[in-house]
Amino acid sequence: MEMSGITFTFAAIFLGAALLASLALYTRQPIIIAYIALGALLGPYGGGVITDVQLVNDAGHVGIIFLLFLLGLDMQPRALLNSLRASSVVAILSSAAFALIAGGIALLFGFSNTDAVVIAAALMFSSTIIGIKLLPTTVLHHRHLGEVLVALLLFQDLMAIVLLVTLQSAGGPGDLSSVVQPLLMLPLLGAGCWGLVRFALIPLISRFDRYHEYIFLLSVGWCLGIAEIALLLGLSAEIGAFMAGVAVATSPIAQYIAVSLKPLRDFFLVIFFFAVGAQFNLSTLPTVIVPALVIAAALLLLKPVIYHALLRGVSESHKLAWNLGFRLGQCSEFALLIGMVALERGLLTITGATLIQAATIVTLLASSYLVVFNFPTPIAIKDELRRD
Repeated sequence: MEMSGITFTFAAIFLGAALLASLALYTRQPIIIAYIALGALLGPYGGGVITDVQLVNDAGHVGIIFLLFLLGLDMQPRALLNSLRASSVVAILSSAAFALIAGGIALLFGFSNTDAVVIAAALMFSSTIIGIKLLPTTVLHHRHLGEVLVALLLFQDLMAIVLLVTLQSAGGPGDLSSVVQPLLMLPLLGAGCWGLVRFALIPLISRFDRYHEYIFLLSVGWCLGIAEIALLLGLSAEIGAFMAGVAVATSPIAQYIAVSLKPLRDFFLVIFFFAVGAQFNLSTLPTVIVPALVIAAALLLLKPVIYHALLRGVSESHKLAWNLGFRLGQCSEFALLIGMVALERGLLTITGATLIQAATIVTLLASSYLVVFNFPTPIAIKDELRRD
């Protein structure tokens, strides 16, 4: 009997992920690392156990769509605008500084101008998943530190989404019209979402909210439906899902939808990060390991310093500025997505994509260690630092 097909693929992914995630949790590592490592081990560049990477990649893409939908559900439109205003200066200046550092190092190691620009753009963000997962719940929801961290990550996520729109819309270098047109479609999509929510979705939810299965189906259909409409307008599925979430955020049932969809999101995110690892070309790793380590070390050292300086410049306390700087010291999961999209669009070489993956993984690993050993987290090793 041939061991192949979607059942075998999912069995290998989730059984292997469970084993490696257990090891990651015992060693106080983010379990995202386990999923990526498993992809590298079982993928075509590793053990070759799973070869249909396209199937896995397509399924994993759904996880990113749900992730952005749920992010939008947590964003009240008014709170969204207030957060953007509050974090804009620090987010823009810090992202520019990190882009210059990563892109400059890539140029010094002989990467092309195009590769260096994509590398710079991918590595200028911090991880939303790691930043929030390693922050105690009480701090996240009830303290100023949590407000500032979420505001900065939100602004970065929006910049990353705009960047993804640009990359996925570009037919190639210099194709300006295909970039401008989708950005002009963004207000149209927002207005359409607002109208559909007010005159169709909310009345349906209000009438049938006691049927939990129906709310679940309606939520999934709304998320994926708007994602497809966004594609038809020349935007990305990711920005469509985010807009769909923001449009529903004012509904009283938004938090119920968010809670009910999280298991589904996590299911597909495991597959997404596995796909990232499966596309990690181990044969090209020796050619990028030195620049990847240099970029990772530079960002790990300079991110806390730059965040500290900028946050002090907007009157934040010395202690909060250092705390946030170290918590945001890693590269983002969006870096992996940006690298994959740029590679698919012919805007990045396989060597550049491997560099982005390697630098991101190193920073996720090292930053998690720094935070877990020195700041309050839900998985701190020291009892005095363990908070939830």
